[in-house]
Amino acid sequence: MYQKILNKETKVALIGLGYVGLPIALAFARKVSVIGFDINEKRLEMMRNGIDPSEELEKSEFEGCDITFTSSIEELKQASFFIIAVPTPIDEHNLPDLKPLIGASKSVGAALKPGDVVVYESTVYPGCTEEDCIPVLEEVSGLKYIQDFKVGYSPERINPGDKEHTLSKITKVVSGCDDESLDLIADVYRIVVDAGVFKAASIKVAEAAKIIENTQRDVNIALMNELSIIFNKAGINTYDVLEAAGTKWNFLKFVPGLVGGHCIGVDPYYLTYKAKEMGYHSQGYKLWPRH
Repeated sequence: MYQKILNKETKVALIGLGYVGLPIALAFARKVSVIGFDINEKRLEMMRNGIDPSEELEKSEFEGCDITFTSSIEELKQASFFIIAVPTPIDEHNLPDLKPLIGASKSVGAALKPGDVVVYESTVYPGCTEEDCIPVLEEVSGLKYIQDFKVGYSPERINPGDKEHTLSKITKVVSGCDDESLDLIADVYRIVVDAGVFKAASIKVAEAAKIIENTQRDVNIALMNELSIIFNKAGINTYDVLEAAGTKWNFLKFVPGLVGGHCIGVDPYYLTYKAKEMGYHSQGYKLWPRH
């Protein structure tokens, strides 16, 4: 499949063209043939005209790209390598809302063929890909996991507004359901990621790595905010304190501020949800998000 993708004999599909999916779709489209799939026709029409609905990308970044923007399952069937990058929010009870993820899985399932590969990028709790998403792919497609199609997980690391840490410059964590799929997924991502890939030990390990990346940031930013309040009351400049503490080799240089990005304040709830499902009532929720 890798060679067919390079030769444009088959296509890569991006499902979900938000601030995560669109940059990935365009990066691939500069090298191979891509289908950009979304259910929002208004957004699709904007992208067909070189306009990023998220206002992150310039019009010039659409130029020279071999990409078709569509909501058609029939067109989606032209792809063999599917990347799902839809939102994974929480509901009013701070529980994971998997409706976008399940909906995307149904769309891909309807387009799935023997030999195809599906990679999830959406942030989820460990086990979600295998326990929640793959059964949907099997049910809708009528195909058998591993026997007929392969699945992997590669957590997104898109940082909106950051022009330095872009897709090509950040190491891409990849995982697959077996050695064959892992190697293929790694090779396909190397097409657009100059920084290289890291092969995680399993799909669950890759899912967990993404969760703790954001949870760690959330906890540390929260700590800096609390310290800032204390130092302010004591008449101490917080940044002077951080500059002094930062001279120690193992000090983590976080600063006070907003818990930036949609996922930072959301992802920890996915982890505590899974912990509770396994019978462990994590106390971590006391540390995050403070809305």
